[in-house]
Amino acid sequence: MDIKAIAVDTGGTVLDWHSGVRVAFRRTGGAHRLQRDWHSITNDYRRRAMKRIVGQVGPKFNMDDVHRSCLSQVVADHGLQAFSEQERGQLADSWHRLHAWPDFADALARMRTRFPVVSFSMLPVALLVAVSRRNDIAWDAVISCEMIGAYKPNPEAYLQAAEWMNLLPADILMVACHNFDLNAARACGFKTAFARRPDEWGPEGPPDPTAHPDCDIVVDEFTALAQALVPWRACLAPLRTVIATFTRVLMPISDPLRCGFRAASGAHNP
Repeated sequence: MDIKAIAVDTGGTVLDWHSGVRVAFRRTGGAHRLQRDWHSITNDYRRRAMKRIVGQVGPKFNMDDVHRSCLSQVVADHGLQAFSEQERGQLADSWHRLHAWPDFADALARMRTRFPVVSFSMLPVALLVAVSRRNDIAWDAVISCEMIGAYKPNPEAYLQAAEWMNLLPADILMVACHNFDLNAARACGFKTAFARRPDEWGPEGPPDPTAHPDCDIVVDEFTALAQALVPWRACLAPLRTVIATFTRVLMPISDPLRCGFRAASGAHNP
C-alpha cells in the first residue's frame, strides 16, 4: 500500500475503555454494597458522552468535561446518588487510567520502523498523554480534536490533521474500529483500515461488528495490520544496515589483530 503515515483512532481502537470504566463503577458500587448491571451502565455512560461530542465544532468543552457532565446524569438515572463527589471525580478520572489492548504496543513499534504513526482522537490531550505514558505507547505525535476545534466525523478534523502532518489525505492510512470514523476519513481522501474490536462494548458486542466494504484493509488484530504494512524483511533492513556498519568499522581493527595472532603462533612452531 502506497502510504507515508498512519493515523490511529485511540478510544476503543487502542484503549479498552469498557473494562477500565466498568471496573471503576463496580469498585465504587461495591463500597456502597450496590448491585447493578455495571456493563450496561458503562455503555450508557459511553453513549451519552459520544452523543454529546461527536461532530461538534468550536465547543467550549472537551471530552473530560463531557465525561464529568454525563456521569452526573448516569448517577441520577441509575440510582447511584450514594456516590460521593470524590468518588464521582475518581470515576470520571478512570478514563485517564485505561489499559491498551494487548496487541497494540508491539504492533505500533513494528509499524513505526517504516512509518510515522500518530494518535488521532476525540479524547483530550491530557488524557492521551496520560494513557500513552501508562501503557508505554510511543507515538510520533498526538493529534486531538480538542486541538483542532472540530470533532470527528466533521471533515475539518481530518483535513486539519493531514495538513499538520504535511501530507495529502491520500498519503495517510486511517485506522479505527468504527465505520463512522473510517467513512468520514475516506470521504476526505484517506485510505482506511478497519481493526475489529469485538470486546469494545463488553458482552453487548460492538455497534460495528463488520467493516464497511470500501475499507482498504480489514484485520482482526493489530498484529496482522503490522504484518501487512511492514513485512518481516522490512523490519530486518535496519538491522542489516547496523551489521554492515559494524563490520566495516571492525575490519580495519581485526585484520592487524589476526596478523599478530598468526605471527605469535608461528614463533612457537619451529
